[in-house]
Amino acid sequence: MLLISQLSFIYKFIRFLYTMYLFKVILTFVLSCSPCLSDCGCNINRNGQCNKEENEIKPHNKYGREINSNGEFSKMNFETSNMVLIKHGIFEMGTNKPMFVSDMEGPARNISIKKDFYLDIFEVSNENFYDFVRMTGYKSEAEIFGDSFIFEMSLAENQRDSYEDVRAVGAPWWIKLKGVTWKHPEGPDSTIEDRMSHPVVHVSWNDAKTYCQHLGKRLPTEAEWEMACRGGLKQKLYPWGNKLNPNNQHWANIWQGEFPKTNTGEDGYIFTNPVNEFPPNKFGLYNMAGNVWEWTEDDWQTDPENSKVKKGGSFLCHESYCWRYRCAARSFNTKDSTAANLGFRCAKDIS
Repeated sequence: MLLISQLSFIYKFIRFLYTMYLFKVILTFVLSCSPCLSDCGCNINRNGQCNKEENEIKPHNKYGREINSNGEFSKMNFETSNMVLIKHGIFEMGTNKPMFVSDMEGPARNISIKKDFYLDIFEVSNENFYDFVRMTGYKSEAEIFGDSFIFEMSLAENQRDSYEDVRAVGAPWWIKLKGVTWKHPEGPDSTIEDRMSHPVVHVSWNDAKTYCQHLGKRLPTEAEWEMACRGGLKQKLYPWGNKLNPNNQHWANIWQGEFPKTNTGEDGYIFTNPVNEFPPNKFGLYNMAGNVWEWTEDDWQTDPENSKVKKGGSFLCHESYCWRYRCAARSFNTKDSTAANLGFRCAKDIS
């Protein structure tokens, strides 16, 4: 009986310590993530924290390590199938009517793209990334870290409260879940087998960079990306013009309904769509708005060491909350951040 009593005491003491640890973790997130309260969680970093705006950005460096060094994988011979040639020239970048001033969307200014370049017609798909991994054995950062962020709605309603993984404070619809990777986008029991034509997600900037380099390509600069998004149109909101649904047709995969509770899926999709879905812009590029955010090469101005610009918005964007599926819109994440709405496409210089 004495032994049982001692074991019971030890068990209760361990549970007490664990409870105190969880309280400390949650309190830390509450104190550090208060800036998220005015945002949609678009720029949550790997630690579940919202990166602060302006010069207050102090990203956590716990995961700030370089992996999969450049040159580890032999490059493939470059070919231009499924790419569009975009001619150099001057275009008007940004806007004088910013929707998110802290995102530094403005002012509108003339930018010169000095050289022609190629850009992928489609976002990199699960099939593309699968072929890359099969050939190289590459491990993504989400696989190495063991977790990534998923949108709450991707879990069954009766499961959402059962996970102890920390939610992002200020954007509680983001859940940091163990076992989430590009090939298991909603957890270990999920699969991409029926989504091979959808964009790869849960890929970091470092992952995207390595993929592009393997193909003899690179990530586009922000200016190249925005020039391509506009498709020759001047100061239009979207890749196709100013009207969201011209001819009563959906032109992008974004949120319909009341964010974050109800997505009616009027555009045909609740989450991602195939990379060749919806009409292309005048340059022949698909999904330059909505579907998934796309990494670019550029540093974020106030955190050049750790954070990178992303463009295009995602299926989670809605005008009432995250109107960032406009060509001029922009946001950022740390280079090792991964999430269910973050992907990329590649560019290529003309030799």
